[in-house]
Amino acid sequence: MNDANVSDRAVDDSAFEELDHALTDEGATAAIDRLITRLDRGEEPRALLDALLLKARLDLGLPAVYSGMLSSLPEPTRTRYEDRYIEALRTVGRKRLEAGDLIGAWPYFRTIGEKEPVAEAIEQVDPAATDGQVLGQIMELALQHGVHPVRGFELVLVSYGPCSAITAFEHLPADEATRRPCADRLVRYLHEQLRATLAAEIERSGRPKPADGATIAELVGANPWLYDDDAYHIDTSHLAAVVRMSPLLQDPEAIRQAVGLTEYGRRLSDRHRYEGDPPFEQLYEDHGIYLRALLGEGVDEAIAHFRAKLEPADPDGDDLASTLPAQILIRLLDRLGRQEEAIPLAAEYLQGVPEGLLLCPGLMQLCQASGRPDLLARHARSGGDLVSYLAARVLASSAEADGPASTAR
Repeated sequence: MNDANVSDRAVDDSAFEELDHALTDEGATAAIDRLITRLDRGEEPRALLDALLLKARLDLGLPAVYSGMLSSLPEPTRTRYEDRYIEALRTVGRKRLEAGDLIGAWPYFRTIGEKEPVAEAIEQVDPAATDGQVLGQIMELALQHGVHPVRGFELVLVSYGPCSAITAFEHLPADEATRRPCADRLVRYLHEQLRATLAAEIERSGRPKPADGATIAELVGANPWLYDDDAYHIDTSHLAAVVRMSPLLQDPEAIRQAVGLTEYGRRLSDRHRYEGDPPFEQLYEDHGIYLRALLGEGVDEAIAHFRAKLEPADPDGDDLASTLPAQILIRLLDRLGRQEEAIPLAAEYLQGVPEGLLLCPGLMQLCQASGRPDLLARHARSGGDLVSYLAARVLASSAEADGPASTAR
């Protein structure tokens, strides 16, 4: 036996002897407290958990070794033990976080359904100061386990660039509360990358250095030669993907930056332009019109532009894709606060489409937002929708009971 093994065994024997003395001289409670103190300083989270549960059993008058099912314990002992079990898991999870072990902490918090402590720790991760393998595990935890998708996405973008981030975006949860901030970060990242590249290219050509605040539209508008010989200055697949997600944006500055991306994209040669899906067939031009309307520019023209793309509704159709032009227009009208204009469109084009599949507010939401349950009742009755009709009538009755009806128009 080598010296290292002798040393380890000596430490182990000393620990066992210490527990024996504590048990003999001070009793079981003191012995378990000594054990918890010892494990609390070490790197054995599972042993610490087991020790905390042992203390819980002793405190509750249960056998030190209990092999039965929790459900077999009488109340209130069962509830008290379950509470101690949850607190023990929380304690061990926190200890792992304090030790900087996010990956090791997660199983304990996952067992009790608490994401927040691990999400807060992920928020503080510095990718530049984190081992690559560990960083990859943290990204997986944040994204695939849903602990903090937005921060996980940011880490991917900063660490691996837009290509990986765009791929990660495609696998994000469908809810806009998650997707919107990720789209915002991608737009800002790509905008800054493209603007810096264009400014450097102009300066490299011997022309006057562009002003620091010059927009992409100003840079390309004043320097059409940038597109000579089918030139491009950023991965055009990245550009197209980011523009496609830009309707999610809400922050005006991010929207303005997305407009700049469309200004660059619409000047690209046909070789580097991507086709879009209805109603954004002209990927950059159509998105530019939509985004400017969100900024209050050319609003009526934008509404007319997208209204012209509508085809007659097919009452017997079941193709969700065919409703996309109407959904985009309804979404635009809703964003502009013009819900009453959107209501007849929703009644005509979205009938029978489950709300969970919509990219825009449905008829009921629009009528509620505009304070027009009367319109909901009218369209529901004409469409034979008894549930929506009753909901509208109840909503109208509630409004009348609360005071002067806002729906009397």
